[in-house]
Amino acid sequence: MTSELKGVWNATGFFERLTEENLLARQENFIFCRVSGLDGFEEAIANMQQHSAFVCVSDIADGYTDLNNTPRTRRVKTVFLAMRHAADDMEARTECMEILRELFRQFMSRLLPEKVRLEENCIYLDPRISFTEIDRYFFSGAACAYFQIAVDVYTDLRYNPDEWNNG
Repeated sequence: MTSELKGVWNATGFFERLTEENLLARQENFIFCRVSGLDGFEEAIANMQQHSAFVCVSDIADGYTDLNNTPRTRRVKTVFLAMRHAADDMEARTECMEILRELFRQFMSRLLPEKVRLEENCIYLDPRISFTEIDRYFFSGAACAYFQIAVDVYTDLRYNPDEWNNG
């Protein structure tokens, strides 16, 4: 591929920029963190004493390679949103969850033009983006949700003898 993105989209960098540029995220003091799935929230946990709102992008991605028709590799990136509140205050939890829903909506409004740019570079976002609210306390006293974005990239699966030792 000769595109400027070379078949790679930096989802982590994209959501880090959105967190820094979004007025609601700034107003509510969201900080950006890198995590490793649900069990690997080290960076967010380290920042919990000083911060109460987080946008966390997982540095691991589920995925697969599809061998049919046009071979492509799919990677699914997960973005977590969390806002701390008083542990026993359900009204505060509801308010935090409303902020998370609105932040998701605003992030999606920026993802739409990004989708067009990516398609120009043969990178395709699945148009269905799931948003899941975590119904239990993931962090103590925090409203949490996550969304997932599936990214498909053409994969050149032509046999190349130079890649093999036939010897």
